[in-house]
Amino acid sequence: MRQIEIYDTTLRDGAQTEDISFSVEDKLRITEKLDELGVHYIEGGWPGSNPRDMEYFKKVRKLGLENSKIVAFGSTHSTKHKADDDANIKALLDSRSRIITIFGKTWDFHVKEALKISYDENIDIIHNSVAYLKKNAGKVFFDAEHFFDGYKHNPQFALKCLLAAQDAGADCLILCDTNGGTLPADVKNIINDIVKDVHTPLGIHAHNDSECAVANSIIAVEGGASHVQGTINGLGERCGNANLCSVIPNLQVKREMSCITAEQLRRLRDVSRFVNEIANLRHFKRQPFVGDSAFAHKAGIHVSAVRKRPETYEHIRPDLVGNSRRVLISDLAGRSSILRKAEEFGIHLDPDSPQLQDIVSTLKNLENEGFQFEAAEASFELLMRKALGLHKRFFDLIGFRIIVEKRREGEDPISEATIMVKVGGRVEHTAATGNGPVNAIDNALRKALDKFYPELKEVSLHDYKVRVLTAGKGTSARVRVLIESGDEEKRWGTVGVSENIIEASYQALVDSIEYKLLKEEG
Repeated sequence: MRQIEIYDTTLRDGAQTEDISFSVEDKLRITEKLDELGVHYIEGGWPGSNPRDMEYFKKVRKLGLENSKIVAFGSTHSTKHKADDDANIKALLDSRSRIITIFGKTWDFHVKEALKISYDENIDIIHNSVAYLKKNAGKVFFDAEHFFDGYKHNPQFALKCLLAAQDAGADCLILCDTNGGTLPADVKNIINDIVKDVHTPLGIHAHNDSECAVANSIIAVEGGASHVQGTINGLGERCGNANLCSVIPNLQVKREMSCITAEQLRRLRDVSRFVNEIANLRHFKRQPFVGDSAFAHKAGIHVSAVRKRPETYEHIRPDLVGNSRRVLISDLAGRSSILRKAEEFGIHLDPDSPQLQDIVSTLKNLENEGFQFEAAEASFELLMRKALGLHKRFFDLIGFRIIVEKRREGEDPISEATIMVKVGGRVEHTAATGNGPVNAIDNALRKALDKFYPELKEVSLHDYKVRVLTAGKGTSARVRVLIESGDEEKRWGTVGVSENIIEASYQALVDSIEYKLLKEEG
């Protein structure tokens, strides 16, 4: 079976999506999910371009990834410096990443109009940058920027740029459709032209401005490329990049090429939804392979046929990509997913038990209210344990009050929370301040519980996100709060939903604390 390298650039190209800004913690969390998915390379960012990416490269070394290798991204050296004296090249090496990707100009139009240098100077820059990095790093990938546009305009020059990187020792030459305007037939013809001159492994980096990024990636692989770059859910600048959630199953299931393992492929939907949650984006229901509607059937003829032979109206088995068949208005949807989750959580759940249907019904009702559990699995495990009678109450809330006071213009408001809880037969009444109402209630709750559960001192809040769920209602809209907490060993996500942002936050905070105490009990 032919092996295809999967190179994910969600953290770099995907972060250039309009309305998206990943924090360092976001990037680290996504990195762990991509590693579980089994992608071969994760492009972490551009070292030296901003403090956030530099911090990411420092922290990512502590994750202990099992499947993926981290890649640092940058450019060839500038026209004003040599490779060994270039700040960008130095930052790439300072990232301590053993794999480096650099892009260089291969379209003569850019060389003349943007760089304003000669063709020979540009070729020297490519060669010298790759050669210098190759001496100091493990692998060097060369992104041939605007390659397809460049080849259509001046094929001799574009090819010389590729050969310069090849001669300098590049480990892979990635053909980039940077403007996203190339059509599949042109990709096929151009790759057929160059394979007789290029002996280094080829890759493809396609943008989606003509809605052809996935098709172009598949065409390139069929033409000989063995390395595919893209992003989860097709995130990226302008119209996005090639969507790996479509590229991977198309190559693996339909072309029988090896991208990731079958077990990892079954995580594809979960990873897709996880990235959307972290990016604070709504899930696209009709996204191929991983969307809610990808295997949903409503028409009577379709439903009847699928129940007899699924292949009548399904192009692949949904479970191959971690999705499930949905017969709309049926009470059967979701059972297999619940059973899979129970197994992951170490909970025995009989497929024929009435509790299973109770969980499915509860899940559907909560999702209708706005709950989403893809990035809040701790909340979902607690929900499941409550439904099965396996949940232990660690404390009861008697009540809380939050006061936010702003004394004068130009000064920050003061937030104070008072809370009363009952643990066993004891009542604890305490108060705490915070840098906002959510932080205040978090501090007060922890303060009340610390003497009973000192292990809560290990828990810290890593992230807090709010999403408006009911458009058009202004400040009275229902909101969903997603919280990421963690200790020294792991991190977990919890969720709360309410018209009151404090109540939604409290729900997520309580789940976070109860999950920690549950795991401490083993």
